[in-house]
Amino acid sequence: MPSAVVPAESISATIDSFTSLDKSGDRVAMNDLARRLGKEQPALLQAAARVRAEHGEQVGEAAVFYATLVWAMFDRAFGDRLPRLLPQNIEDAQKIVDAELGPLAEAPFAERVAPGVKERQPHLMAKLVELLAEDVKEDAIPEATAALIFPPTQVAIEAFDAAVSGKRPGQTIKPVVRDEPKIGRNDPCPCGSGKKYKRCHGGAAA
Repeated sequence: MPSAVVPAESISATIDSFTSLDKSGDRVAMNDLARRLGKEQPALLQAAARVRAEHGEQVGEAAVFYATLVWAMFDRAFGDRLPRLLPQNIEDAQKIVDAELGPLAEAPFAERVAPGVKERQPHLMAKLVELLAEDVKEDAIPEATAALIFPPTQVAIEAFDAAVSGKRPGQTIKPVVRDEPKIGRNDPCPCGSGKKYKRCHGGAAA
């Protein structure tokens, strides 16, 4: 079974890239990243959209950001080897994470770490805890929001880990074989925001 561990250097490089994008305000690069995510990982966006539907826009946006960050880290580490997650990948990962987090329901949010996910992705999980704690400390997000998005972010990590390792394979992306109709710019965005694709993850500037 191939290794699915995201190395520390891939994580650091991804963080540096996101920080640089944020500081530069490079809309083209941001839109390209969002367009790739929408094309390559629609099931991941749909999972984040469910968080938005259940907990509101602020929590939903944070969930999308952290899901994007996790995807970008795996993408940097594995490139063409990274499969497309299918809804079943997300569902299976959800069951595993829910079971592992069950005994930790009353723990402080930063300690609600699924032990199996931590064992399989030690560098990524350590960075995730660090980033969430930093966002809370700097008032970027409330602690309650961090607590809500921490579990689904761990689900994304577990799903990608299983897909890359071949334990629960996803769908091969490259070469791309289109199984569904192309998303039109005026079609609803697959992330579930209710916006047109061009105004959301389609990447068109407002």
